[in-house]
Amino acid sequence: MKRRFKCVCAYDGTDFKGWQSQAGGGTVQDFIESRLEQIFKEKIRIHASGRTDSGVHASAQVFHFDADWPHGCDRLLAALRCGFPDSIQIQKVSFAKNSFHARYSVKRKRYIYRLYEGFAPPKTTRYRWSLGNRRLDISVMNKAAQALLGEHDFTSFSANRGCEKEDTVKNLMELKVSRRGKEIKISTTGSGYLYKMVRMIVGALVDVGLGKLTKKDLERILEAKKRGQKIQSAPARGLTLEKVWY
Repeated sequence: MKRRFKCVCAYDGTDFKGWQSQAGGGTVQDFIESRLEQIFKEKIRIHASGRTDSGVHASAQVFHFDADWPHGCDRLLAALRCGFPDSIQIQKVSFAKNSFHARYSVKRKRYIYRLYEGFAPPKTTRYRWSLGNRRLDISVMNKAAQALLGEHDFTSFSANRGCEKEDTVKNLMELKVSRRGKEIKISTTGSGYLYKMVRMIVGALVDVGLGKLTKKDLERILEAKKRGQKIQSAPARGLTLEKVWY
C-alpha cells in the first residue's frame, strides 16, 4: 500500500540548475528522483514547498512523494542518504497524511540573505554577496523595510516566470537587517514569495543602504504594482531557504 512521505533536505545550490526538474537534468529534483527510482525500481515524482533558482541554497527544503515502502522511515532515510553528491543531504523522513502537500499546505517560509562588506573568504564566498568597498547603512535599511511589511501586492518586486498565473498578494511578517562584523544578514518570513521576490527586495534594500533609494521610493515602487521597475536583483548565491512551516 502506498504511503505519503514528508522529507526535509538541505543543499548547496551552486552547481545545480535550480530545484525544478528540467529536460537536460542537473537540478536538485532530478538528483533526488533519480535516487528514488533506484530505491523503488520505479519513477517517483516529488513535490516541493517551492522552487529555488539556480545557485540558491536550502537549509530545510520540504518535499513529499507517495510510494509503497514496507519498512520504517529510518530505513528509508538511510537509503536516501546514499548515492547523493556532497551538496545534497536528506535530513529527515516521516509519514504524512494523504491530505498533506509540501507546496499547498505551507503556512509560511523564511529566507535568509547573506552579504559581506568587503570580499568574503574563499570558504564562504559561494554563500555571500561580497560588496567590495561599499558600506551599508543598516539603520536606514531597517526603517525602509517597514514599508514592505504586511499584506501587499508584490508584483513590482517580482520577475516574469512565463505564462503561469500566481496570486501576487503576499503577507510579509518579518523583514529585518542585522550586522555582525562584516557579515550582514537580511531575514524575511512571509506567507509565500513570488519569482525572484526575495532577491529583488534585497537588491532594493541594498540600494537604500547605499543612499540610492529611500523608504518613499520603496513605497512608490510597491504601489505601482508593475513589473519592470528599476530594482536590481541580488545574486542568487547569497540566498538560502531557511525554514518552512505547515
